[in-house]
Amino acid sequence: MENADLIDKYFPALSDVQQRQFKAMCDVYERWNAQINVISRKDMEHFYSHHVLHALGIAGFVTLPDGSKVVDIGTGGGFPGIPLAVMFPNVNFTLVDSIGKKIKVVNAVAEELGLANVVGIHSRSEEIKEKFDYVTGRAVKPIPEFYRFTKHLLKPGGQILYLKGGDFAHEIAPFGKAIAVFHLFDKIDLPFFETKKLIKIQTK
Repeated sequence: MENADLIDKYFPALSDVQQRQFKAMCDVYERWNAQINVISRKDMEHFYSHHVLHALGIAGFVTLPDGSKVVDIGTGGGFPGIPLAVMFPNVNFTLVDSIGKKIKVVNAVAEELGLANVVGIHSRSEEIKEKFDYVTGRAVKPIPEFYRFTKHLLKPGGQILYLKGGDFAHEIAPFGKAIAVFHLFDKIDLPFFETKKLIKIQTK
């Protein structure tokens, strides 16, 4: 079983509060996952690499400014939103999923970790009227489809930050220069990240 030292290795400038939150995160998720399955049981062995570090791959390339607003669409059990909320305590996160029991876990985890900057909402992306600086997501849908369902959520000049693995060249071709691709392995040199990427879409 992995431990939170893995986070310290790649993000060494964490505060004492952040270190405590990351350390507690696995136990909190294990407890809730036994009641409501949001992470596959076998994947809990790799909780810190496959879920927490994967979410923090965004933080490896993008610094979210204090006071900015992020909406995490299709958050599931809270990824990438929960780890990012620990990393950026002065950023406001709205975590959205269409499955109510997953949002129950999200809100419980946020409360237990003391994340006052997280709100979980049981909704579909198209029903949300609020505007945000960033949209995040992790392998929810093909990239063009995710863009179509979330672009209305962004303020002018906002960005979509999307985690996805594998070959998706055909998916990003229509975006041209509006899209940038970052290889997570450049920041996190674990085998799991060899095919994992961050896609950043800049809107007008």
